[in-house]
Amino acid sequence: MSLKFSVGDLTIHRAIEQEVPFFPALELLPQLTPEVLAENRAWLRQAKAMNESDVLILCFQSYIVRTPHHTILIDSCIGNHKPRPGRPNWHMKSDDTYMHALSAAGITPADIDYVMCTHLHVDHVGWNTRLENGHWVPTFPKARYVFGKTEYDYWTEQNKKAEVPPFADSVLPVVEADRAEIVSNDFAIGDHVRILPTPGHTPGHVAFALGKGKDDAVFSGDLMHTPLQTLYPELSPKFDVDPAHAAVTRRNFLERYCETDTLCCTAHFPSPSVGKIKRKGNAFTCEATV
Repeated sequence: MSLKFSVGDLTIHRAIEQEVPFFPALELLPQLTPEVLAENRAWLRQAKAMNESDVLILCFQSYIVRTPHHTILIDSCIGNHKPRPGRPNWHMKSDDTYMHALSAAGITPADIDYVMCTHLHVDHVGWNTRLENGHWVPTFPKARYVFGKTEYDYWTEQNKKAEVPPFADSVLPVVEADRAEIVSNDFAIGDHVRILPTPGHTPGHVAFALGKGKDDAVFSGDLMHTPLQTLYPELSPKFDVDPAHAAVTRRNFLERYCETDTLCCTAHFPSPSVGKIKRKGNAFTCEATV
């Protein structure tokens, strides 16, 4: 299981917080039929993407990318001390797994120049903040936090209707601390970091493309959750706000990077989570490179 990759002039580390059975396949993917699941059961289990009870195994992780100029953390996982009563594995968690993973990669919170969130769901913003003397403060003290404007505006409106806890405890405190950059899709960091709009999972979901002059690596966020969705791009999870749009976005993304040298760094695929997109008939696979 590789936790470090090099491509172009980038060094990419994975910081894994959890890699666990998450949702029954037929429940997470409403359009998945028992017949299609049966056809794919063997390889999914062999890839450790599904367990013996047909529950999909998902990895929850951050990527830390060192460019020649910056150290960038992409998606900040689950977090500690966060009230998440609907998710027992995440609720008021207090372990040191995530910080130990950063440390093992030779990274401290103070090393991070930018935190970039593909979207603002609970398991992508959790370590944006930490609890200090009863208050939520930015975990990465020197970092600018990059939030897409479409995504930020959507959750601002949702939070006005009824509090959205991850937004309230893991996004707004960053804004209040004046550490946030609310950006449009033409945002870039130097000549190494660009935004690729990938709406559907959420209205403002984005992927991040990194590399000088070309996409050496792309970070796909929740554009796809399981390798089954590369073979069946039409399968959208029940968490997608616009499943039909997400399916089109997913196929376009896979087509864009198919048979290229771009390293696709997925948020939730089982380890090693990283691979290159290859064509398979009218669909695709994500082939591990290590």
